[in-house]
Amino acid sequence: MIERVRLAQLPTPIEALPHLSKMLGGPQLFIKRDDLTGLGFGGNKTRKLEYLAADALAKGCRTLISTGAVQSNHCRQVAAAAARLGMDCILVLAGEKPEQPQGNLYLDLLSGAKVTFVPKEQRDQALAEITKKAEAENRKPYLIPYGGSNAIGALGYRQAMRELDGQGLNPDWIVFATSSGGTQAGMLLGSRETGSQAKILGISVDKPAREFSETIAEIANAGAELLQLEIRFRPEEILVNDSYCSAGYGVITSAEKEAILLFARHEAILLDPVYTGRAAAGLLDLIRQGFFKPDEKVLFWHTGGTPALFAEPYRGELATL
Repeated sequence: MIERVRLAQLPTPIEALPHLSKMLGGPQLFIKRDDLTGLGFGGNKTRKLEYLAADALAKGCRTLISTGAVQSNHCRQVAAAAARLGMDCILVLAGEKPEQPQGNLYLDLLSGAKVTFVPKEQRDQALAEITKKAEAENRKPYLIPYGGSNAIGALGYRQAMRELDGQGLNPDWIVFATSSGGTQAGMLLGSRETGSQAKILGISVDKPAREFSETIAEIANAGAELLQLEIRFRPEEILVNDSYCSAGYGVITSAEKEAILLFARHEAILLDPVYTGRAAAGLLDLIRQGFFKPDEKVLFWHTGGTPALFAEPYRGELATL
């Protein structure tokens, strides 16, 4: 039996986006609010952590260790999960230590995480060394991969697709930001199990589609094996659009700014500058290209990340909107 510890406020709601739908003149738009999962400002990683933290507890671990960028949404939720469960948390963040903690980093520290900053190229080595040290100190560490994206973490979005199946929308498309691969892998698993006909389209925020599709297939297949399911995925059947990530990871452009502005001012939905802002920018462009049919239902899955709106350089970039 796969263990699970409840950390998220579920089910998250689905809301119609009538003003954007009318303005854009394309398909019917809806949004799945995983920014409202509730743990430390919420986000998609909370669903993954319900399974990862349960595995850690089952193994007798008491320190969660993970890694990400300085403004990592994943690390914020790992820190919050550790605090909720009475565990310690160590984070290895790739980047320079800022003069003042802002956004996600501020919340990491507020949740009690111990943070180490390293250059990106040294992150893996530092992570291994810190984990080894924690083991030597009998802190019983549990290493959570980048983005919580492995077979266990993917089970969170397998369960999310079951949740969606019970909410009655039956979208033709599901569009969302994809980066470490676990969210899309879990969606694919859950979609195959529930018989969903929705096409699952990840908007890459940082990786080429071919490379990314292979990663997602590996995670999804490992998840199927974990569940002892006769389900397998091939990279070529996984839908990833990498047309919107050429600016680089975490670089906000006019497209992200427009998406954040339109969602905030027409639907009172706050997007983040790194993930949902980029995915929404891709969604807007695809609608304008006529990619979706007018009678289709498109569900934009909000994966969270809004604390980054309050961190530089994003706050300064968005202050002029």
